Amino acid sequence: MNIKHHHTPLPDVATVTPDLTMSDSWDAEAVAGLVRSKSDHSETPAFLFLGRKEAHLLQLHLAEVFGAESVTTLNDTYYMGLDVVVIDCESFLFAGGRKAIRILQDPISRRPAWRDRETEGLWQFRL
Repeated sequence: MNIKHHHTPLPDVATVTPDLTMSDSWDAEAVAGLVRSKSDHSETPAFLFLGRKEAHLLQLHLAEVFGAESVTTLNDTYYMGLDVVVIDCESFLFAGGRKAIRILQDPISRRPAWRDRETEGLWQFRL
């Protein structure tokens, strides 16, 4: 029987200092500033690691915005483009990991170059 152990590197709350501390309510502006501060060179953090306190505050914040029935759990939740990961500790907030920022391409830039119909017609009918 082959059993593969997949180790997901989570921040060690004993050695990694939290990026933010929340008081009694979720601070969306502070989290947005944190994400901006950790974004550079076309890369942005991929995960938002939360302790139990911060996870509860985020759930309350999302329930206020979207309704309590739509936020029963934070599993498979994305917040500001970050995958939310709840860590089994009392209080912790850390943005980590890296993902590349997708650059939207303008459909016009993928079009072939414009050609003059008369000149193009001459080239096509020449034997």
